[in-house]
Amino acid sequence: MESSTTIRRIKSYWTQNNVSERNNDPEDQCGTNRCSAVKKKPEVSLYLLHEGVGVALVIVFILVLWGLVHLSLKQFAIGKSTGEFNAVRARKHLERITSVGPRPVGSRENEVLTVNFLLEQIEHIKAESASGPHSVTVDVQRPTGSFSTQRGFISYYDKVSNIAVRLEPKAGAQHLMLANCHFDSVANSPGASDDAVSCAVMLEVLHSLANLSTPLRHGVVFLFNGAEETMMQASHGFITQHPWAKQVRAFINLEAAGVGGKELVFQTGPENPWLIQAYVHAAKHPFASVVGQEIFQSGLIPSDTDFRIYRDFGNIPGIDLAFIENGFIYHTKYDSPDRIPTDSIQRAGDNILAVLKHLVMSKELADSSEYSHGNMVFFDLLGMVMVAYPARVGTIINYMTAMATFLYLFKKSSHPSNVGGRYVKELAYATVVVILSWFVTLLTVVIIAFVVSLMGRSMFWYNDFYTCIFMYGSAATGTMVLIHTLSKNLYNEGVRRLELGELYFDVSLLLWCGALVYLTANGICSAYVPMLMVAFPLVTKLLLARKFKLRGVSVKYYVLYQLGLALPYVHFMFLIWVVFEIFTPILGRSGTAIHPDVVLATLVTLTILFLSSFFLHFIYLARSTKWLLSGLGTVFTVFLLLVSCGLFFPYTADPSGPRPKRVFIQHTTRTFHGLDGQVESRDSGLWINSLDYTGMQHITPIIPEINDTIKANCQEDMPFCGYPWFKSVKDNWYLPAPEVFPKSPVEFQLLSKDKTTKWGTVKMTFEVKGPSHMSLYLMLHRGASLSSWSFGDSTPHFNLAGEYLIFYTHGLDAPAWNFWFEIQPPREEDPLGPEGMISVAISSNYCFGEDQRTVQLDDMLQRFPKWAFPSSWVSTYHMYRY
Repeated sequence: MESSTTIRRIKSYWTQNNVSERNNDPEDQCGTNRCSAVKKKPEVSLYLLHEGVGVALVIVFILVLWGLVHLSLKQFAIGKSTGEFNAVRARKHLERITSVGPRPVGSRENEVLTVNFLLEQIEHIKAESASGPHSVTVDVQRPTGSFSTQRGFISYYDKVSNIAVRLEPKAGAQHLMLANCHFDSVANSPGASDDAVSCAVMLEVLHSLANLSTPLRHGVVFLFNGAEETMMQASHGFITQHPWAKQVRAFINLEAAGVGGKELVFQTGPENPWLIQAYVHAAKHPFASVVGQEIFQSGLIPSDTDFRIYRDFGNIPGIDLAFIENGFIYHTKYDSPDRIPTDSIQRAGDNILAVLKHLVMSKELADSSEYSHGNMVFFDLLGMVMVAYPARVGTIINYMTAMATFLYLFKKSSHPSNVGGRYVKELAYATVVVILSWFVTLLTVVIIAFVVSLMGRSMFWYNDFYTCIFMYGSAATGTMVLIHTLSKNLYNEGVRRLELGELYFDVSLLLWCGALVYLTANGICSAYVPMLMVAFPLVTKLLLARKFKLRGVSVKYYVLYQLGLALPYVHFMFLIWVVFEIFTPILGRSGTAIHPDVVLATLVTLTILFLSSFFLHFIYLARSTKWLLSGLGTVFTVFLLLVSCGLFFPYTADPSGPRPKRVFIQHTTRTFHGLDGQVESRDSGLWINSLDYTGMQHITPIIPEINDTIKANCQEDMPFCGYPWFKSVKDNWYLPAPEVFPKSPVEFQLLSKDKTTKWGTVKMTFEVKGPSHMSLYLMLHRGASLSSWSFGDSTPHFNLAGEYLIFYTHGLDAPAWNFWFEIQPPREEDPLGPEGMISVAISSNYCFGEDQRTVQLDDMLQRFPKWAFPSSWVSTYHMYRY
C-alpha cells in the first residue's frame, strides 16, 4: 500500500493535467473528508501496475509471438501446390547426385559421375520436349582463368567443369535469364543442401519450363557449375568466357548456408528494384528480408556466393537465395538428403519456377537498364504476405514517422505544465539514464561471458541455444531492471509515477526515432524496422491516452497496449531468429581467435534491450520489482553454477540434431630447401586445426597426445608460417607422424631465371604438376619487390605480413601449371641476406582418392569421439629460396 504522500502526488498529477473526466467518476462524487479512507487503496491500485500481473503478461506476449514465428517457419507452403513442380522427382535427382559421395573439384565423382548424370537427365528432358515450342541446347564448358578475390589472394583455375543448358523458343532469344547452382562439394561432405538439392530443383524447373505449351518470351540458361567451393571459380569461368554470358540480363543464384528449412532471399540487386518486385509478384511462398541483404553485404558474415561473381565480373543484377536453417551441420558428413524434407524441396521449386517463369515473360528483362534505378525495401510478414516498396518511398515514410514523433514530443514540451522547460530537462535526464543502463548492462554481460570463457566453459550453449538465453538473458534483464529500479527509488523519488511512466515511454520513442533518422539519412533500407518500432507504439499510445489517464495501467490497458505492439514485435522477433539462426552455427567454425561467448552474449543483450524498450516504462509504473529481481537473480545463479560445473556440453552426435565439433586434420610432410636447392630440413606430422574457440580442451582427455605441448608456432621467416594452408595458424597443433608418400607427388621446377637489362628485374618461370588442389605462397625478403606476374591482369596484392597467395584448382586432363613473376631485387646499398630475394612455397592437398588417406591418419580419426567431425586429407609443403 502506498503512503499518503504518494496519493497527494497522484492527485497533483490529475490537477496539473486537467483531468476533468474524474468529475464523471461515481467514486469521486463524495467529499474528500468523507471518502478519503475508502479511496486510498482503490486509487493506488488504479494507477500502479501489479508486479506479478505485469511480468506474466510480458512473458505470455513474448511466448505467443515467438510461437507464431516458429509456426510460420515450420509452415513450408501457404496453400496448395500448383502441381507444376514435382518434388518427388527432384528428390530422386538429389539422392542420385549425393549417392556418389563427396564431390571435390577434380575428383572422378565430381568431374565424371555427376557430370554424366546431369547430362543424361538433360538429354532426357531435351528428347521429351522436342515436339514443343522450345529448343534445348547443352554445352559442357571447361574454362581456365584467374581473378583476385575479396580476401586479397588470387584464385587460379584450369579446366573446371560447367554444364550450361540454354532453353529458348525455337525462333531464338536475344535476352537470357540465368539460373545457377553448383554440384561440387567440400571434401568429406555429401553436400546435399550445399548444393545438390539446388541442382535437383533446377533439373525439375528445367523440365517444367521445357514442356510448357506456350513459348517463353526470353531464354533461360541453367548453369550447373562444378567449382563453387573453390572460391567460385566455375561461375567466373562462365560469366567471363562463355559466349552466352553476353546475353544474360539477370540471374537467380541458389545456395545454402544451412540444411533444409525455407530458402531465404537474402540479397538482390545491386539496385534493379524490378527483380524483387518480380519475386513479390510471383513467389508462391515468400521469405525475404532486406535486413539479411544488408547484413550479408556488410561483410559481417564470413561467406561468399556466386552472386558476387556475377555482380562484379558480369555486371548483371540477380537474386540470391539460400537455405539457412540448421547451419550446425553445413559442410559436414551430416549434410545428407534425409535431412531435407520433401516439403522444403517443393516449396523451393514452386518459388523458383514461378519467379523464373515471370521473369522470362517480362518486358523488364529485355531492357533491364531502364528499370535499374534505386533500391527496394522488402520483407515478408510470417511468410504470408510480402511487403515491398521503393527506397525513396521508404525515405518519405520514415521521415514522416520521425516528424510525427517530434510533433508529439514538441506538443508535450509546450504544455503549460512544462514550466521552465521541466519536461525537456526530465526527458534529457531519462535519456541519459536509459543509455547508461544499456552501457552498464552490456558491459556486465560481456564480463560474465569473459568469465565463462576463462572457466573453460565457452560454447556451453552450442548444443542447447536456450541455455544462453537463461544465462545471459537473465543477467541482462536483471541488470537493466535493477538500474531503473534504483533510478526510480532514488533520484526520481519525488516524481509522479504516471508522469514518470510516460516520460520513459517517450525516451524509448525518441531513441528509436533517432535510429530511424540516422539509418534513413545513410540510405539504409533496414530503417523500416525502427520505423515500425516507432509508428505502432506511437499510434497505440495516442489511442490509449485517455484510458491511461482515466484508469492508469489496468489489465485491460496493458493487453490493448500489447496488441498494438504485436505486429512490429513479431516481425522484430523473426529478424532476431534469422540473426541467431545464421550467427550461432558460424560461431562453431569461426576459429580460435574470436570469443564466441562474448559475441553471443552481446547479441542476446542487444535483443533484450531492444525488446524491452517499450516495456521499460512499466518498471516506473510498477509497485515494486523485488520479486522480479529475485527471480532473475535466482535463474542466473542457478545457470551460472550449472555452467561452471560443466553440466552443459557443447557437442552431440545425436542423429536427430547433431552439433559436431569441427576439426581439420592434415597428414603432411614439410620440406625446406636452401638457396643452393638442397634440402635443409624435413619433418612430418598431423597438422590439426580447431575450427572453434574451445581448441583441443575437450579432445585432449580422449586423445592425450593432442595437448598444448604440441601447439604449432608460426615460423615467421617462412611463407604462411610454413604450413600448407591459407588460414591463420593461431592455436593449432602439430603432432609428429611418419612421412607421407602420395602416389601423385608434386613436381615443382624452376624453368628459367632471367635478368632484364631494361628494368633490372629478375623474371622467374616455373612449372608445377600435382593434385587438383594446390596453393602457391610467395614471401619477398628485405628490399625486394614484386613488379608483375602471369596471373591475369591483376596487380599483385599481399596480405598484412607482406605475403602473396595463389589458390590453384584444376579439373581433369589439365596440363602442367606454368606461371612466372618478376622481382625487383634489393638496391646495391641493401644487399641480399642469407635468405635471398624470395621464398616460394607450394602446398598440395589430396582431398579425395587413394592419396587422401594414410594408416596414421585413419588411426587418429578412429580415436576421435563421435561428437567430433574431423575433416581430413593428406598434404605436402615444399619451400624454396631464390
